[in-house]
Amino acid sequence: MSELVRYIKFPLHFDSQRLKKDVQKIMSINWIDHYNQKDYEGKWTSIALMSVTGKSDNIYAFNFDSKEIIATEALESCEYFKEILNSFQFEKAAVRLLNLAAGAQIKPHSDYCLGYEDGYFRLHIPIITNPNVIFILDDKRLIMNEGECWYINANFTHSVANNGTEDRIHLVIDGIRNHWSDQLFFENHTENQFQKPVPEMDEKTKLQVIEQLKLMNTDVSKEMIEKLSK
Repeated sequence: MSELVRYIKFPLHFDSQRLKKDVQKIMSINWIDHYNQKDYEGKWTSIALMSVTGKSDNIYAFNFDSKEIIATEALESCEYFKEILNSFQFEKAAVRLLNLAAGAQIKPHSDYCLGYEDGYFRLHIPIITNPNVIFILDDKRLIMNEGECWYINANFTHSVANNGTEDRIHLVIDGIRNHWSDQLFFENHTENQFQKPVPEMDEKTKLQVIEQLKLMNTDVSKEMIEKLSK
């Protein structure tokens, strides 16, 4: 079994000036303190560009019940953000802007079911950043520059410290894996680099895992259910 991929820097680049122009249009909207308050120090705020309710203050990331998300009022005037989102031809589970203020830090933590092998994935497009942002993923520093597009396997421990003098703002897109995204991810990687080994488990645990996978209701989770049921 190949080692799981931790991150990918895609061969994509977005216009940093157009990204910043769209951000400026919505800086006056109310940005919400991130809900994982035990995981950070300083100011870490967010605004939703798409959400289940269509409201920009609904910044929750996890949408495992596969409810369709819709554009919020924050996205209405942001033509470049719309263009970018339309270019990614997969279903979105969450679309947010995340602002880590100067001097703030996100403590080491890991997320749940946010690796491509889970059928969900997270993309980062830095809009405003600086050389003193320290992003650590699985003990490795990643330097993500403005306008780049990165996949981050958030199942692995990661942390961020903004040691610069300006806020760091990323466009963060959570997607649901499909054929289009497979083509993007497998361009420079093989499919077996995104496959978790099926763990050995007792029958009771196996049934519990199957029930959780049913709730996710994705092609990947159905495939895992089939493997576990054999």
